[in-house]
Amino acid sequence: MDEKATLHHYLRTRRAQLLAKIDGLGEYDVRRPMTPTGTNLLGLVKHVASVELGYFSEVFGRPSDRELPWFADGAEPDADMWATPEQTRAEIVELHHFSAAHTDATIEALSLDAPGIVPWWREERRHVTLHQMLVHMCAETAQHLGHADIIRELIDGSAGQGPNDPNLPQRAPEEQAAYVEHLEAAARKAATLAE
Repeated sequence: MDEKATLHHYLRTRRAQLLAKIDGLGEYDVRRPMTPTGTNLLGLVKHVASVELGYFSEVFGRPSDRELPWFADGAEPDADMWATPEQTRAEIVELHHFSAAHTDATIEALSLDAPGIVPWWREERRHVTLHQMLVHMCAETAQHLGHADIIRELIDGSAGQGPNDPNLPQRAPEEQAAYVEHLEAAARKAATLAE
């Protein structure tokens, strides 16, 4: 694979993994705020789809003709980070698919050195290339996938990419509880030593 294909592969993989974090959960669980800042699973999907659409449409002069009312003047603050009761999960997932398809078409149509302008970035940073935006979007999607991974674990204990994820240790419940207790004891001891 060449560099563009490699970056595109990583972006597609992280997108799919993020969407998988809402699978099997009810409406309350995909929407409920799980951190003091209000982070929630469906909001993460909505946010990633929204910013990706902006980065790979407006930035490269390839308008999607898709209006995102949560970015309009006068919209509620942080409206891209959560779904209203009237916004359905299906609508948010469809937006994610639409954004991905538009991005994929932009990536396929342009070379890595294709120039773009991010009008909402500071003047000294706003001139970019497709390469920069691909790296940026891979990093942003991975960051929010990490948030989603932790939130999903808090909701129902699911972690990583499922029970057969080779990156997660396979422990029996009692072994996992003992491991967490071991970490708790180490943290308490470190705090005592630091006093």
